[in-house]
Amino acid sequence: MPTILRLDSSPRDNSSHSRAVADAVEQSLISNSEDWSVIRRDLSTQHIDVISQETIEGFYAAKESLPENLKKATALSDELIAELAEAETLIISAPIYNFSIPSSLKAWIDQIVRVNETFAFDGDSFNGLAKTKRAILALSYGATGYTQGGELSDMNFFEPYLVSLLKFIGINELEVFRIEGTSILDSDQLAVAKAELYSQINKTLKGGNKNV
Repeated sequence: MPTILRLDSSPRDNSSHSRAVADAVEQSLISNSEDWSVIRRDLSTQHIDVISQETIEGFYAAKESLPENLKKATALSDELIAELAEAETLIISAPIYNFSIPSSLKAWIDQIVRVNETFAFDGDSFNGLAKTKRAILALSYGATGYTQGGELSDMNFFEPYLVSLLKFIGINELEVFRIEGTSILDSDQLAVAKAELYSQINKTLKGGNKNV
């Protein structure tokens, strides 16, 4: 049974636009097959510890000889990496915060980007080791102009970072769905934008196209 790992990072619940986009993605995937299993992590409520000195020491120490304190320090990382490895598809929902990602999502990233687990370095080059086949990003922007050469595109450290990071760990099959202007569009305009995006999601995921 294929597995979806869904990560939500907005502290908003029912009013979150990125969660709504992820809902449409999840529903579209499940509608194509009844065999999906879904693992959900709400990063805004399921706290992920930031990495510590001992966490970093554990990342670079030999696993077979880890002392108890380093085993404890890396236990969450082990759990999150195993969860990621189980998933065929990763869905990440996130709003742009201060031109980048929410801190809750960064904490998850710092736990799973780990040498000899999700990436390798041979002294000359890096190689992604993640077993997850693809990632789907469900993103929301409060303003417009961050993408496609817009006036704020030079300040977009959000989407390019996520795409680069996922490719770095070896997830090269990527699809991005974004809603823009959520803070400036009126309710009617936002409803139209969401309807158009949801139509694109259904068409893309059912048709097998890739949008990166």
